[in-house]
Amino acid sequence: MTRNHSQPTLLLLLLATLVLVPIGQAVPGSATITYRRVFKGSSPEFIEIKIGEQGKATFEIRQLEEDPEAEPFDVGAPVRQKIFALAAELKNFAIADLDIQKRIANLGQKTFRYERDSEVHETGFNYTLNTSANMLMQIFEGLARQQGDLVLLERRVKYDRLGVNDALRQFESDMDHRLLPEPERLLPVLDQIGADSHFVDIARTRARALAERIRTSRDH
Repeated sequence: MTRNHSQPTLLLLLLATLVLVPIGQAVPGSATITYRRVFKGSSPEFIEIKIGEQGKATFEIRQLEEDPEAEPFDVGAPVRQKIFALAAELKNFAIADLDIQKRIANLGQKTFRYERDSEVHETGFNYTLNTSANMLMQIFEGLARQQGDLVLLERRVKYDRLGVNDALRQFESDMDHRLLPEPERLLPVLDQIGADSHFVDIARTRARALAERIRTSRDH
């Protein structure tokens, strides 16, 4: 008589599922931190970046008259951890207004927002002297600039090959000024340009040099 060995296996899988479901449901909701900057007359006028504690992130960079359209992007664990650590120093934004109480020029309204389940805190400022807030703002502004460089390069690669070198020079300038939290995110497009003979030699050479610079810096 042949025994059916599949039944014990199915039972084990069912039991494992029953055990895992309550564990999964017991995990508390992860937090999300949002940075928004609105500055009419600038370019861009609107920036909004959302960073999830578990890695999910979206960015939206546009002029105010353009339609809202958030897009997903990747943010590495060290940058996420730094963002949440700085937010913790600011009591997850459950604090008084960060703005200095002096009349100064309009530099754009910046907003930090913390959300975890029903817990929500938000604070905003035009200009602040708070060190943690400024560090956090610089990270978010850097991520926005980094995504802007990436989008520009990808667009030039696709539609304007002669304009690729100018986009590379902009990215290089941002790297020189240490504005970008994760320049390695641009390695795939840099490698693509460096290996493609359809681009002018100066652009290919610059792309390869930038990629090598990123890899050398990362390895150290």
